[in-house]
Amino acid sequence: AFASLVFTVTDPNDLSVINEFRKGLENPEVLKWPENGGDPCGSPVWPHIVCSGSRIQQIQVMGLGLKGPLPQNLNKLSRLTHLGLQKNQFSGKLPSFSGLSELSFAYLDFNQFDTIPLDFFDGLVNLQVLALDGNPLNATSGWSLPNGLQDSAQLINLTMINCNLAGPLPEFLGTMSSLEVLLLSTNRLSGPIPGTFKDAVLKMLWLNDQSGDGMSGSIDVVATMVSLTHLWLHGNQFSGKIPVEIGNLTNLKDLSVNTNNLVGLIPESLANMPLDNLDLNNNHFMGPVPKFKATNVSFMSNSFCQTKQGAVCAPEVMALLEFLDGVNYPSRLVESWSGNNPCDGRWWGISCGDNQKVSVINLPKSNLSGTLSPSIANLESVTRIYLESNNLSGFVPSSWTSLKSLSILDLSNNNISPPLPKFTTPLKLVLNGNPKLTSNPPGANPSPNNSTTPADSPTSSVPSSRPNSSSSVIFKPGEQSPEKKDSKSKISIVVVPIAGSLLLVFLAIPLYIYVCKKSKDKHQAPTALVVHPRDLSDSDNVVKIAIANQTNGSLSTVNASGSASIHSGESHMIEAGNLLISVQVLRNVTKNFSPENELGRGGFGVVYKGELDDGTQIAVKRMEAGIV
Repeated sequence: AFASLVFTVTDPNDLSVINEFRKGLENPEVLKWPENGGDPCGSPVWPHIVCSGSRIQQIQVMGLGLKGPLPQNLNKLSRLTHLGLQKNQFSGKLPSFSGLSELSFAYLDFNQFDTIPLDFFDGLVNLQVLALDGNPLNATSGWSLPNGLQDSAQLINLTMINCNLAGPLPEFLGTMSSLEVLLLSTNRLSGPIPGTFKDAVLKMLWLNDQSGDGMSGSIDVVATMVSLTHLWLHGNQFSGKIPVEIGNLTNLKDLSVNTNNLVGLIPESLANMPLDNLDLNNNHFMGPVPKFKATNVSFMSNSFCQTKQGAVCAPEVMALLEFLDGVNYPSRLVESWSGNNPCDGRWWGISCGDNQKVSVINLPKSNLSGTLSPSIANLESVTRIYLESNNLSGFVPSSWTSLKSLSILDLSNNNISPPLPKFTTPLKLVLNGNPKLTSNPPGANPSPNNSTTPADSPTSSVPSSRPNSSSSVIFKPGEQSPEKKDSKSKISIVVVPIAGSLLLVFLAIPLYIYVCKKSKDKHQAPTALVVHPRDLSDSDNVVKIAIANQTNGSLSTVNASGSASIHSGESHMIEAGNLLISVQVLRNVTKNFSPENELGRGGFGVVYKGELDDGTQIAVKRMEAGIV
């Protein structure tokens, strides 16, 4: 035995490690190594072993079905360059590879290793390929790639599919100048793709199907990786748009982004890419489906306006989608704005007139951020736009001045910048709460609680289901915006202090008592109006109104709290709860109380149906004279 040891070719330390390797196996016989000693690097050389002189350089046992643990002193094979253990049933704790400075290729994938030591990657300065796929490493808590891996400056292929990687994608991976293949599918990664991946030389990037919260954020950075041939991002929570610059990836052949939260229109640059495979399923893509040049393409379960490639959307749909793009696609609108008809009742915040054209955009407190799109100018029938209490910035597009039917534009409590465009039609513009619009119109009180709507305002007859704004400016044809208006401007602005409003209330009370007393003395009932605010539990979901038959008396308005005020004359507005309705409007929507609009008759009068411009259904009871 002593003579055998003296004259063996194999380095004694290497021989000791390889013998422990064999002893730990449950089925060492499949290796066909000599049972009673021998020399791995001698003659003949053992199967699956490659030596250089007396040192073991390679162990290649792929797919032999070997079972058992690895020796924990494996890193004593200091001249090891290739380790091929893939597709076996090795189990237990991985030994540390620390110190294997000559190791270039390590295939450990598709085994049953359950633990990886913290110093596993230390000192692997010549590592080019590392595969750990399919091992249940640290299954309970997961594990993260240590910073020591970044010392492997020659690393080309790193594949760790389904091995319980957790946490954010390490930033240093994006700075490894030799890394071409990064396959990290089916792990527990979370967070965004780091900005360090900008201009990375990767050819294959698989980040798909992360469990838990998954990866999220924008995918803009991938458009800078011009060497990519395969990009798999599916099964995550990525959001935002596909960047237009995706077309710069001229080598890309396989793109999968299905099952994410991506939004917006498909860029033409993507449609024109001659891909082998393109999967866009299960996102929130909108607008038309372009004609794709990809060989195989799927785009099911999105919010496209059409289902056929190349079919165009309705002009109003495109105008609203461009608006949506400018305000960064808030989720509530993305979920409801689908199809090719914004008047079908599903588009949140959109109302249409009898002509089936968009008439009202009603999106206060809707988490809108970004800028206003000029495309709204293509909605020629829009009469009212309510965008208050959002986070909008930038300018009001000058194209909006072409909206001839626009009567109310509420941009209060945003961050709109001056200058404002010149509107050429009567317009109630509400701007309070925009800090960048610091200059108040002449005569306007800077207090946000003051109303600046004149009594003869051209908007005073506009029906609305919204409360009065706290501060507004009336523009008449040909007038400049507040920032441009000089002292000779013809803008009519009236500031009504709170104290004055209270005074009117106190004056109205004795006037009300006087009118009621006078009416009783004449044995004649006053004209009366009772507005019942919309009852959400009512299956009809209509606003119910009762009005006396007399036409020249006073009008009594009862709000939701039961308080009353007096208005005289049929042309004035009736306000209750969130309603602001003129008697003339009631005549218009009931066709002057036409018999064809009758819903029924009772002991107190006739009930008529009507519909306001914003689609609100109302029932109006016209009481007989003498009944209050």
